[in-house]
Amino acid sequence: MATTLAKAADGTEAATHAARIEHVSKSFAGPAGQQLVLDDITLDVAPGEFVTLLGASGCGKSTLLNLVAGLDRPTSGAISTDGRPALMFQEHALFPWLTAGKNIELALKLRGVAKDERRGRAEELLGLVRLKGAHGKRVHELSGGMRQRVALARAIAQESKLLLMDEPFAALDAITRDVLHDELTRIWRETQLSVLFVTHNVREAVRLAQRVVLLSSRPGRIAREWTVDIPHPRRIEDTAVAELSVEITEELRGEIRRHGQH
Repeated sequence: MATTLAKAADGTEAATHAARIEHVSKSFAGPAGQQLVLDDITLDVAPGEFVTLLGASGCGKSTLLNLVAGLDRPTSGAISTDGRPALMFQEHALFPWLTAGKNIELALKLRGVAKDERRGRAEELLGLVRLKGAHGKRVHELSGGMRQRVALARAIAQESKLLLMDEPFAALDAITRDVLHDELTRIWRETQLSVLFVTHNVREAVRLAQRVVLLSSRPGRIAREWTVDIPHPRRIEDTAVAELSVEITEELRGEIRRHGQH
């Protein structure tokens, strides 16, 4: 995908965005003809920015993420990214016949990292997600939260500047999810990755993001955006997180009601 560059103060070229989505629409063929799923989406993700996509089930969040990942093409409009994005799914998608470390090493191999460097790099990435010493553990030996940490380390191993996350914590219990929110925030700040994170959980969106983007329902359009100025560290139960979550939830309910009236 193409990347827009600008001259930095030192004369080097720097990307002006991690992802740029310009007037993107997407239709799928259905029994009644073409069904419009996304309609005229325009959205930029800045370098190092954490953006959450929020909306009711079926509003096209995952479809949009797949388009940005390059897994599908828009019906109209254009998408550009700063290099190839890394994608992390709701399911960990780890290979069960490989150890935690070997799952990460496979991503490094596909990236062209030399064989004698892969083990050390995989160990570093496991340390980054606080799984030091887990290189030799099989997938069935890991808890759900640990598996998602390995999946995150594998995504980071691709050395992409943009990380796409499709409800990666939805299947986890509340306590594990809370811990992984902290871990993801720490890793994002340490690595300066850009993140586009899909969720239907309003408090999760507010806790994590610098910006929350709400999609309307069927077809998905950008209904509203919020800049989240709440300082880190944030907790899911913080008053400021709760207050903004209530505001966004009311807007989301309004979108659902409007869809239900059609």
